Amino acid sequence: MESQVSRLVNKIWDKFQKIPENARLMIAVSGIPGSGKTELAIIMARRINQIYGEQNEGLIATAIPMDGYHLTRTQLAQMPDPEMAAARRGAAFTFDGDKFLQLVRALREPLTAKSQTLYAPSFDHAVKDPVDNDIPIAASRRVIFFEGNYLSLDKEPWSSAAKLMDELWFVDVNFDAARQRLIKRHVKAGIAKDEADAEKRANENDLVNGREIVDCRLDVQEVIQSCHDPKWEY
Repeated sequence: MESQVSRLVNKIWDKFQKIPENARLMIAVSGIPGSGKTELAIIMARRINQIYGEQNEGLIATAIPMDGYHLTRTQLAQMPDPEMAAARRGAAFTFDGDKFLQLVRALREPLTAKSQTLYAPSFDHAVKDPVDNDIPIAASRRVIFFEGNYLSLDKEPWSSAAKLMDELWFVDVNFDAARQRLIKRHVKAGIAKDEADAEKRANENDLVNGREIVDCRLDVQEVIQSCHDPKWEY
């Protein structure tokens, strides 16, 4: 697994050397729930920053999660079938894809001396809702690793955002392995009261979404095989 990540780090660092100084390098990391895409994006940003830091001050890379683009509970309650919308939270239709596309377009604008810090939303698990403008993206952050379930989905507006990326990556994982990871995650996070409840949620929501993610995937530049450790520890 280390060799797989090292290859990707070298690839992205080489590509970064070749882009204009007023441009960003943007990579979208997608995968089904429980695939390990979040950890991969974080590790990639950290490794690129380590290389950059050997010769420069500051940070050049960052990882941006899609959790902040969940629709709020209030928005879900206003849908035609609020109960179904709440139960399916995490499905593509429960995300604000248009808002994400706006951020991607803004990040694609050429950088100048007057470029301002942009902001992405985060997700507050305590209140179970997004927090607007909570993740700063300074103009100096020129290598962006986005991570989320639907970043290579062949449906609008996700497909329009995908066209603005330099690369699309997909973290591939066996559905059974993902299920076991999700059960542990849901119990630990308090999303489910016990393992039986967590497995029900995984089967009836997370992996239903996972099937759409796999079946409606765009062509990608990299397919990364997920390791067995959900924390991607090396």
